[in-house]
Amino acid sequence: MFDADARLSWVLAGLAGLIGAAAFTHTAGYFVTFMTGNTERAVLGYFHDESDMAAAALGLIAAFVAGVVVASWCRRRYWARHPHGPTLLTTVCLAVAAGTDLLLYGANPNDIDFVPILFVAFGVGALNTSFLANDEVSVPLSYVTGTLVKLGQGIERHASGGDFADWLGYFLLYASFVLGALAGGLLSLLVAGWAMLIAATVVCLIVTGYTYLHLDRHGPLAE
Repeated sequence: MFDADARLSWVLAGLAGLIGAAAFTHTAGYFVTFMTGNTERAVLGYFHDESDMAAAALGLIAAFVAGVVVASWCRRRYWARHPHGPTLLTTVCLAVAAGTDLLLYGANPNDIDFVPILFVAFGVGALNTSFLANDEVSVPLSYVTGTLVKLGQGIERHASGGDFADWLGYFLLYASFVLGALAGGLLSLLVAGWAMLIAATVVCLIVTGYTYLHLDRHGPLAE
């Protein structure tokens, strides 16, 4: 339960929460981790004269799915020896988002515009492919609904004769996401949106370096 991959999943879940907070607090309320909300907004926005937000939600969904597709393809073709390669793609996307925001809108505005957020959504989609089992995602980093469902099932198994290990891992994953969102919310009170993107880029770069230089070389795939 507490091996290197588990610890890395907590860090990445926290990173996803931080990224989501940056996108939500410094934009018009865009979701980069909540595709259920984007789907409902894409459908229901037209019923409340919010066609712009509905269209934006569709764009975010498309960017998120594209991130999943590209990261999955890269894993199959180029990252066979680096199962955590998606963190590299996420780092690049966050850096591009920060650079695009600075280039197009300057360093003064506090808000992040829609174009950089598309790159962020792409990066979050890629990040969610970090943990696979039989070519399927085994740890949903930003899919909090799924984590809570698994947490509830684990609690029931514990109550029916299991042990705390049935739910503790999911609780820690959920708590990591919450702490990341909390850190992002607090950070949003202190810095501009582009600075939050840079902070998230730095954190993701550090994690990427750790996975490439240590985890992937000394983990189960090491020669």
